[in-house]
Amino acid sequence: MKLRIKSLIMALCSLITFQATEAQNNSVTMEKVKFNNRGIEMAGNLFLPETMETGKTYPAIVCASPAGAVKEQSSGLYAKKLAEQGFVALAFDPSHQAESGGYPRYEENPYDRVEDIRAAVDYLTTLKFVDRDRIVAIGLCAGAGYAINAALTDRRIKVLVGVSGTDAGAVIRDGWTGGVSTEEKIKFLEMVSEERTAIANGAEPVYGNYVPENVTDDLPVTMKEAHEYYRTPRAQYPTSENKVRLASMSNIYTFEAFHLIDELLTQPLLMIAGSKSDALYVSERAVNRAASKVKELYLIKGATHIDMYDRQPYVDEAIGKMTSFLKENLR
Repeated sequence: MKLRIKSLIMALCSLITFQATEAQNNSVTMEKVKFNNRGIEMAGNLFLPETMETGKTYPAIVCASPAGAVKEQSSGLYAKKLAEQGFVALAFDPSHQAESGGYPRYEENPYDRVEDIRAAVDYLTTLKFVDRDRIVAIGLCAGAGYAINAALTDRRIKVLVGVSGTDAGAVIRDGWTGGVSTEEKIKFLEMVSEERTAIANGAEPVYGNYVPENVTDDLPVTMKEAHEYYRTPRAQYPTSENKVRLASMSNIYTFEAFHLIDELLTQPLLMIAGSKSDALYVSERAVNRAASKVKELYLIKGATHIDMYDRQPYVDEAIGKMTSFLKENLR
């Protein structure tokens, strides 16, 4: 059963991210913060430009991480670099994971992840130095889909940026490269349903991995890179445990990140993707479908899906592009 679970959940491995290992420089201050999310205590890292002046307000950014990731990884890297550009930026651990509260643990529930983003916006509005009319959401990998979905109804989010965007629900339903049959989907959902019954009757929960613990030749490039980056010193972090609760798969299965974006997503939208990403089609789909009058797909030449999490010069090129886009569209 464990092998079956592993193979079916493995699509999640491409949704993970990696640790920002750079040392903090003198132009940014980082504060550990807590904020409320419907009774759950959320843990975040708030990055502040050193040049902030008393009495002034600044544009603020919520940085949403990929599935299974933590605030010390790519969302924290992007938050830090955006703070260097003069933005207040918040990276946080998802509810039910890492240092944030919430039970059961190790849940990957897209609906909770979307609410996490709204709660992060709530928190930013309480800060006197944040300009409430200039709040941005950026997301990496699955976080991009979650951020877009949150912005459909949360109109406090004025601009959206996705980096290596994916739709968690579509990846789990159809697999990273597609081709999952209806019969396979039903069998998987039957297994998840049986798991819920087992837990209700006292069994210990079954967990899968976001990232494969071992690399085989038949894995897609993104999954190989995810293992190399997430399960080695390059990006490992203690609170990112590569562990996801099987029972939470039923929540992911019906999620559609881009539902209603052709009607409700009117904010300016920037999608950034590597030219060699095997998930490039997701960013293309988001830009094509969004109702936004201002929307753009920006390709980073030579970068893969995972490269965009920490590789240079790709990350700095992405930061430069999103900085100019934000300054142009945050009026």
